Amino acid sequence: MNRNDRAITALAMLAHGMVHTYELAIPIFVTIWLVEFSVIDLGIATFDVTTATLGIVVTVGYGLFGLGALPGGVLVDRLGSRKLITACLVGMGGSFLLLSLSPSVVVITLALVVWGLAASVYHPAGLSLITKGVEEQGTGLGYHGIAGNVGIGLGPLLTATMLLFLDWTTVAGVLAVPALLAAVYAYQADFDPQAAVDDGGAAADGGDSKADSGVDSFGDFLAESRKLFAGSFVLVFVVVMCSGLYYRGFLTFLPELLGRLPGFEPIAIAALLPAPVADLLGVDPAAGETLAPSDYFYSGLLLIGVVGQYAGGKLTDRFPVEYGIAVGFGTLAVLALVFLPAAALGLGPLMLVGALMGIFLFAVQPMYQATVASYTPAGTRGLSYGYTYLGVFGVGSLGGAIAGAILTYANEPTLFAVLALFATTAAGVGLYLGRTRGE
Repeated sequence: MNRNDRAITALAMLAHGMVHTYELAIPIFVTIWLVEFSVIDLGIATFDVTTATLGIVVTVGYGLFGLGALPGGVLVDRLGSRKLITACLVGMGGSFLLLSLSPSVVVITLALVVWGLAASVYHPAGLSLITKGVEEQGTGLGYHGIAGNVGIGLGPLLTATMLLFLDWTTVAGVLAVPALLAAVYAYQADFDPQAAVDDGGAAADGGDSKADSGVDSFGDFLAESRKLFAGSFVLVFVVVMCSGLYYRGFLTFLPELLGRLPGFEPIAIAALLPAPVADLLGVDPAAGETLAPSDYFYSGLLLIGVVGQYAGGKLTDRFPVEYGIAVGFGTLAVLALVFLPAAALGLGPLMLVGALMGIFLFAVQPMYQATVASYTPAGTRGLSYGYTYLGVFGVGSLGGAIAGAILTYANEPTLFAVLALFATTAAGVGLYLGRTRGE
């Protein structure tokens, strides 16, 4: 990679990793908010803090993360990627600063709204920057994806580790600092955002005139959207929605759910550290400070997703993506049904099933991303991915509210049965697409 490629890739990796660091740190805080707060006071009404109400709170932020993808894509064409990535980083840092000052669930909700709006612009801005500015696009996109998965795993791990020694509001404030520093770097970074387009002449899609001009008006947007959903893309959209619902439904309350299982009881920190080390770190045995094993299981499950991303990408190049989707989501359906029985057998079986869920949860992502490209014209590829992120992060955000409601009014087996239904639907659509593609 040349100097310009490296500069753009470094910025995109940094921002992508941070987006997912904050995204997956939030469920760690949920376990604390369930204990810290008892009511949500709206002035005119109050509600008890439960998994159902907090599921709705989290869904607001995650929903905006997805809903903002479409307008974010339009803004990229108008303002440029650098400005939007900088604004994204400032907004995410500011949201966690606000979170650190939150005296109530209402302010927490406002902080998550700010985070969702800020983070929503990243994917269209970052991917646009790489595809227009990086000449070695495949390498740039590969590093970009790895950085996202590292953030997905390290976000909860870093958060859980800091919570051993700091209260949650302080941890939120500390997490705000890297994004604000990264925003300064994004604003000052030296690179040519159009290098790949300028040097290559036509755009990477082969010079399609519609792709070069983009969506220029609301009428244009409606016309191109109708074309997309008149074809097989509507079925691909079902797949990405199911993926988002499974992803968010499984992960939002996973730390809290694991904490209920045998073998995940809190462990006294003082019991794990030699007395001199405990004194150095200021750990007071009488304070009863504990470590939550569930947080680290959760982080490990997400970190192993790097393997899934790599394997899914490689398989996408070797096998029809439709059948990859069928197998991947079919496996996720089975894993959802055996998760609780595996937990009942002990920690070993649960770790095996958890690792497989982490791998397959992320292995299907490059598969459905490639499927979007296969079922959409080059001229509306940007719009297609805008709808894709709307489905994954926007509609998919409802998975958190669904999971919270099920855990409040039903039970864990019902939740995993619903997750299996989402995965089975996606697998069935993939199989249908595979069988009808050549017809």
